[in-house]
Amino acid sequence: MPLDPFLAAKTRLLDGVTWETAYRDPDHMARLTEFLADPAESAVPDVSIENRLIPGPHGDISIRIYGSGSAARRALMWLHGGGFTGGDLDMPEAHRVSAELAARADALVVSVGYRLATETVRYPVPVDDVRAAWLWLTEGEGRAMLPSETVALGGASAGAALALTAAIRLRDQGRRRPDRLLLAYPFVHFPVPALSGETAAEMSGLSPILRSPPANIEGMVRGYVGRLAGLPSDALPGAALLTRLAPTAIVVAEYDDLRPSGELLAVQLEESGVPVQKYLAAGMVHGHLNRDPSLAEVDRTLDFLAAVLAG
Repeated sequence: MPLDPFLAAKTRLLDGVTWETAYRDPDHMARLTEFLADPAESAVPDVSIENRLIPGPHGDISIRIYGSGSAARRALMWLHGGGFTGGDLDMPEAHRVSAELAARADALVVSVGYRLATETVRYPVPVDDVRAAWLWLTEGEGRAMLPSETVALGGASAGAALALTAAIRLRDQGRRRPDRLLLAYPFVHFPVPALSGETAAEMSGLSPILRSPPANIEGMVRGYVGRLAGLPSDALPGAALLTRLAPTAIVVAEYDDLRPSGELLAVQLEESGVPVQKYLAAGMVHGHLNRDPSLAEVDRTLDFLAAVLAG
């Protein structure tokens, strides 16, 4: 389908706007802010929220625990995106998504504030944090709060890559593995496969600020691993062995330069014998879970993830 009508009606606001100009020019920032405004600002669901620090191999790890108010029948550890170098527990893709999934799936959701990559923090430190948080939840102190049913692991964009890498490590180390994987618009390959000709043509008119060009993708990989050559196979885990992983749900956004990574991952998992459920977020751009569920496709994506978690 075409770009979502609500977004399409506002793309004129992005004429000439880049991330660089937005931080220099107040007018550009105002236009970007107006573009990012949603149809409405829904209240976060009424769930219990608890902030905690748990131990990790590189120091304490911040987590935020969401409960639906009833005895949860399932649990999810969730990882925000941000290109490995950005994002936090307060961003909508972490906070709102965690609260929504807790409410919609009657789940315990643990959002993890893993260490971000910097000049001195690189792969595998963020993965180490995720693994430590998972083991705290499934084998350590957090185990007492776990329900008897599904314990899933998931994330968005770079967070989806970290979730998949952690699942591979847990498999290889013989530790408690996730019962399901929930991956939203995953970035798990480098180089990222090319867009199909039809999708590339449809996206050619999008504002550059809504795109992920090769230079940006290279920058994310350099920021995370510190180089582009000789990458560890599980850093961008589409290159890793993918057998014996949990049934996986993959969301891809229709107008997303990273869409081919999620689509290729689905094929790889299926060829590896892993059951896969796929969902195309029609008319959406990358990172749409940072928007409010008053935008219909955001609501539908959350329903899909909640149904997979609850199923």
